[in-house]
Amino acid sequence: MRAIAAILLVTTILGCAPTTTGQKDSQPPSPPPPSPPTSTAPPTSTAPSSPPPQPTRRPVYNLTGYSPGFKDGYIDGCETAKKTANGAKDEQRFAEDKQYRLGWSDGFSLCGRNRAEK
Repeated sequence: MRAIAAILLVTTILGCAPTTTGQKDSQPPSPPPPSPPTSTAPPTSTAPSSPPPQPTRRPVYNLTGYSPGFKDGYIDGCETAKKTANGAKDEQRFAEDKQYRLGWSDGFSLCGRNRAEK
């Protein structure tokens, strides 16, 4: 019985102990940090600066199993049919690489057909 009373007495005393959680310190607030010096030099340009153009990322198509030449041609042909910024035909490669030529023709015709159906 005395052990229970002692435990209750200790928890009561500990429960009433002052804590600093949520209380303000008694120290005065510290001064704010000094502001950085401002430049007195005039701006170099009066025109508003625009962000640099973002490079266009080459689209990704699921052409697993096809040759790299066919894949490149298909993407170029499809994007040309869609009239996107990525649309281009590598004329030299089109003339020399049969796989590129086949891919470009397939991509252009299939994506052009899908565009017409919409």
